[in-house]
Amino acid sequence: MSIRVLPDVLISQIAAGEVVERPAAALKEILENSLDAGATEIQVELEQGGIKRIRVSDNGMGIARDDLALALTRHATSKIASLSDLERVASLGFRGEALASIAAIARLQLTSRSVDAAHAWTLQAEGGLLAAPAPAARAGGTTIDIQDLFFNTPARRKFLKTDATEYAHCAETVRRLALAQPQTAFTLTHNGRVQLRLNAEPAAARVRHVLGDAFGQNAIAVEAAAGALRLNGWVIRPSAATAGRDSQHVFVNGRYVRDKLIVHALKEAYRDVLHHQLNPAYCLFIELPPETVDVNVHPAKTEIRFRDSRGVHQFLYHAVERLLGAPVTAGEVPAAPAPASRLPAHGAPQQAAMPLQVAEAMAFYAPLERGSGFGQGSVGLAAPAAQALPEAGAHDAPPLGYALAQLHGVYVLAQNAQGLVLVDMHAAHERVVYEKLKNALDRRAVPAQTLLIPLVLTVDARDVAEIGPHLEALAGIGFELSVTSPTSVAVRSVPWLLKDADPVELTRAVLAEVAEFGVARLLAERRNELLATLACHGAVRANRHLTLPEMNALLREMEATERAGQCNHGRPTWFQISLKELDAMFMRGR
Repeated sequence: MSIRVLPDVLISQIAAGEVVERPAAALKEILENSLDAGATEIQVELEQGGIKRIRVSDNGMGIARDDLALALTRHATSKIASLSDLERVASLGFRGEALASIAAIARLQLTSRSVDAAHAWTLQAEGGLLAAPAPAARAGGTTIDIQDLFFNTPARRKFLKTDATEYAHCAETVRRLALAQPQTAFTLTHNGRVQLRLNAEPAAARVRHVLGDAFGQNAIAVEAAAGALRLNGWVIRPSAATAGRDSQHVFVNGRYVRDKLIVHALKEAYRDVLHHQLNPAYCLFIELPPETVDVNVHPAKTEIRFRDSRGVHQFLYHAVERLLGAPVTAGEVPAAPAPASRLPAHGAPQQAAMPLQVAEAMAFYAPLERGSGFGQGSVGLAAPAAQALPEAGAHDAPPLGYALAQLHGVYVLAQNAQGLVLVDMHAAHERVVYEKLKNALDRRAVPAQTLLIPLVLTVDARDVAEIGPHLEALAGIGFELSVTSPTSVAVRSVPWLLKDADPVELTRAVLAEVAEFGVARLLAERRNELLATLACHGAVRANRHLTLPEMNALLREMEATERAGQCNHGRPTWFQISLKELDAMFMRGR
């Protein structure tokens, strides 16, 4: 078979298969053109989910009469002129392919008036065939009216979903671009009814209007920079994460992208504070020099490549991880049901110190130096009475306030300047122990507590064989074990931070992890998972009676601990109930 050159119309129809697979894809290309033209007002009208009609009007710079036909010609564009331009693309569109592809598979009318034109001009196209420009009436800007998408390619039209589904994709396209362009007003109409109206507004207001109040109330602002790489936006508090992924938005130089590297970096940043299979929500804007990112990867332009992918990954991971790991400090606390892991930083007053019963160099509550000895066992402590509570409304109390009582042996009730604080004592202590274990291991200084009488355990022969070559490595995390027979080990010491836990349970937990993952992997890539398991065993248990000084010691430790808003499994550790909420419960002032 001989090789032949394809007709231009067929070439455009082939290209349309990559660029325009559904109405939302066509809408995205048109909206990007409007934004590149400097539009500050854009109106979108859809019929039957965009299948029947897509009409977009803007107040941009418009297109001159002589350029109308070029706008519908393949690879004709005003945005790049050379390879060097392509390597540092700053506009949303650049290929000059979208309008020609759409014109090849729909009935299209392009009407535009440039800033210096006496009147507008319109151009009709059907199935790729262009008519001559004709005079028209409209103000400055451009209107693109697309009807009967895929009318001449029925096989492709059959792959479209229902009108409702196609409309949902179109609406999501508008919302994404609206997030990236808060200075532009958007109106979206479907089948004659207005579905979305957004005025030009600050970025924070646009995010709240598009992503909803729930996101706005639980979002933490992010701002970081490293050289020419900049990040700003919002991430959700871990306690407000959901199973869905529909509120994950990332923009690179104003362009919405779906990038595996970025998703992985953010997932890793949340790894230590997220509960089970929940997913974080975020709206983040990354800015970097255009020449350091390749946007010419896929026709849809949602996939990109970074020149320094590892550097971008580490920057994003550390920026968000540090934010989520900030310790509790004084300031305004969000009301329940949104537990806060980060509060505005102010000076945090210190509670009066309490004498320790023991004074080891690596004291369990080192930041207190002379703390209460919380976690030393269930026996009574030689500690003074709790410090008197501040007067109602006092603003010099610590962020989590002062303990009032213990509820059902599970919760600590405390009073701070905002009202009532509820703390899950096991979850909170678990996080405190976990972070201390991590810090000690990072410093290669995990102190061990030698057992008075070594404990001999009968274990599986495979476990003995596995741990045999790694006894020194296990000693590095505080576990001194020795093999006493092919089916038994002796426990001679445990991590000092876990000395009040059951050594049998601790050792069996370690052996269970060893059996599943092996020692080498356990101490490397799964190190934090192991420490989280150990911290759970070492944390104070439910129904353990705490004295007020012990409760206060826990509150102070939480304030000094990173990620104190969530336990190791991502559950919230505390809630704030404000006085205003309490007054409302009891209808005070009504």
